[in-house]
Amino acid sequence: MTIRLVVADDHAMIRAGLRLVAENAPGMEVVGEAADGGEAVAVTRERRPDVLLLDIAMPGMDGLAAATTLLGDPAPPRILMLTTFGSDENLHAALRIGVSGFLLKSSPPEHLLEAIRVVAAGDGLIDPAVTLRVIASFAAQPPLSPPPELAALTAREVDVLRLLTRGLSNREIALESGVGEATVRSHVAQILRKLDVRDRLQAVVLAYESGFVRPGQE
Repeated sequence: MTIRLVVADDHAMIRAGLRLVAENAPGMEVVGEAADGGEAVAVTRERRPDVLLLDIAMPGMDGLAAATTLLGDPAPPRILMLTTFGSDENLHAALRIGVSGFLLKSSPPEHLLEAIRVVAAGDGLIDPAVTLRVIASFAAQPPLSPPPELAALTAREVDVLRLLTRGLSNREIALESGVGEATVRSHVAQILRKLDVRDRLQAVVLAYESGFVRPGQE
């Protein structure tokens, strides 16, 4: 299945570069472009992409406002935010509203393509270079009361959730835990179901926001 993309960035050269990288990859098609948040909303609603590559800082309606608007629509696209190390407040707010991931604009093309595939498949992703700042941003907030759903997790699922909060992939979790990747996928699916969250990124947000894990905690 072809992954349909809309690219939104106020710099024409960046849009051209993102389009070039995506359209030279198998199974991807850029179906629209936008130069600001308002245009991103309009083009996305018209073209109905699978993934929106959205610059977090744009003139007029910025990426955060555009994402908030689109995520209120029925069946919104997966949104992959592009950042050049924006403020922690923006990172925090974007995760709270439900974006699917963050990627640095300086990331190599292969990381961009992998990120697109990951979020298109329904998973969440944070660029490793952004992860510590995102964690610190959530950890700085007063912890919420742990949701009762956490108590429904088995001991193994708790272990897997803690590994998810370290940004590990299914393969890395399998190696760390000494089990197969299929088993890890099953545990992750159960965690998402029990916590009633959309993807692993939202599960990580819940874990840090509730104080279930804290930075530096193993």
